[in-house]
Amino acid sequence: MFIDTHLHLVARKRIPYPWLKDVPALNRDWSYEDYEVSARRIGITGVLHMEVDCAPEYIATENTWVSELMSHPDSLMRGAISSARPEDENFDAFLDTLDLSIVKGIRRVLHVVPDDVSQTDRFRENVRKIGKKGLPFDICVLQRQLDIATALVDACPDTVFVLDHCGVPDIARDGFADWSKSITDLAKRQNVNAKISGISAYAKPDWTLDTLRPYVEHIIENFGWKRVVWGSDSPVCTLNSSLDQWMAATQALIANVSETEKAAFASENAKRIWSLQ
Repeated sequence: MFIDTHLHLVARKRIPYPWLKDVPALNRDWSYEDYEVSARRIGITGVLHMEVDCAPEYIATENTWVSELMSHPDSLMRGAISSARPEDENFDAFLDTLDLSIVKGIRRVLHVVPDDVSQTDRFRENVRKIGKKGLPFDICVLQRQLDIATALVDACPDTVFVLDHCGVPDIARDGFADWSKSITDLAKRQNVNAKISGISAYAKPDWTLDTLRPYVEHIIENFGWKRVVWGSDSPVCTLNSSLDQWMAATQALIANVSETEKAAFASENAKRIWSLQ
């Protein structure tokens, strides 16, 4: 049974998402109810909502929506990984407003801002404050930015990090060599975990299991079974696969490992990292 650590939901009448206009395939509502039908069929027993880079003044609204979903009877929703702006001078006030019974982690997408944003003293000090608050920080960067991610981790040794989407490898252009070197280096930092989430989206449309296998195996080889978690990245994964296909690929890729390793990857690590019940 899996905990999905990376679900995006979209409610455009309630929350604006400026970037969606540039991705027509995703520019519609994506409801919890539709996701839940598939999730229960394929063995997902819990889910974390991942922020959807909404307009910043709606971050609290997005987290409130997640809290409403958590209150549904027999809900799969376990909490929110909230958007944040650690580069802002009023970040302390924002951090103090968070309801930690709802917000389980923080993310700031770094590939939509200049590379130097995460290198400022203010940003790094605020990411250290996130760690002191007991919240993990999800790192969302492109393959070319993995060295920037490593620098951020080195500046915040007491914060727990989760690398989203295996570091967004350039699978479609066979970027394995450069990506794998950066991953090997980053994985030496014991406060970093890796999320194997929807990487079919970064392959060509005709991908197969063997297309994804070297990337997944390299992540697991370097991070080990105690520092990897699973995520759907739904609906972004639907750009190149269905949710069901991504789960089937995942199951095939871990078919020959021990039950203890499967359980750690599927749910136990997620429970520990995000303090889930």
